[in-house]
Amino acid sequence: MEVITLTPRGYCKGVVNAIETAKRTRKQHPNEPITILGMLVHNRFVVEALQKYQIKSVDTAGKTRYELLDEINEGFVIFTAHGVSDRVREKANAKGLKIIDATCEYVSFIHSLIKDKLSEGYTIGYIGKKNHPESEAVLEISDKVHLIETEADLIFNDEKLFFTNQTTLSSYQTAALYETIVKKYPNAVISNEICNATRCRQQAVMELEKVDALVVVGDPKSHNTQKLAQLAQQKAAHVFCVENLDDLLKEDLHSFQKVAVTSGASTPTKITQQIIHYLQTKEIIPLKTEDII
Repeated sequence: MEVITLTPRGYCKGVVNAIETAKRTRKQHPNEPITILGMLVHNRFVVEALQKYQIKSVDTAGKTRYELLDEINEGFVIFTAHGVSDRVREKANAKGLKIIDATCEYVSFIHSLIKDKLSEGYTIGYIGKKNHPESEAVLEISDKVHLIETEADLIFNDEKLFFTNQTTLSSYQTAALYETIVKKYPNAVISNEICNATRCRQQAVMELEKVDALVVVGDPKSHNTQKLAQLAQQKAAHVFCVENLDDLLKEDLHSFQKVAVTSGASTPTKITQQIIHYLQTKEIIPLKTEDII
């Protein structure tokens, strides 16, 4: 079997920073409670590995970051790479929590950009996924920020319009939406903010030549991993979305001659390396939870 490893794959800069921030906080404060507001990154193996450092996460389906803060009453709170709204920061401060901010720099830039445009009198159209933590934080900035998921949401009558987007969307689907926006609102200001890590991973998949199968490694909760998997359907007849080697071992790949491997921006490199090594050698290298981060 020929194994094609796509690059880039695995942790992006924002994820690396978030994980290092959490580990550094524990090292500097060995005896204090440390809680992550939500999942630090969307990968359950990272969450499990952080528990080895006595760093817990609070994440309940259907609850906002603001609501999740009710479950944290002492010590440090770590804001995740997805960012939080000012309202969440104010509540954390009011509770006397010590804030550690691991927001991705691309997300922070979008928050600043939107606030600047609001101060200039613009109404904001934000292309994103409903209930995603990154979108949640942006939508709480102002009631003049409106979520756009499909063309049906483009119902603006305002004269001054500014459009931007969640960083982890499909760059191809987002580009198509922006084409519609340009036609419908020719005077609108647009800032496409798909992050480089997401864009490059998606581009690598789309530039892939014919393969028998494509393995996408990542947590199903990871939005950028989901988008990689969707694009993979266009490039290979057989797409396997797996979280780790155990998932892959359940699949029958023996008949494939050429298999490509990619992974989402929040996928631990060690897990992807373990899968690649297995595909190349059929040898299983044990991987401990503490090795993940």
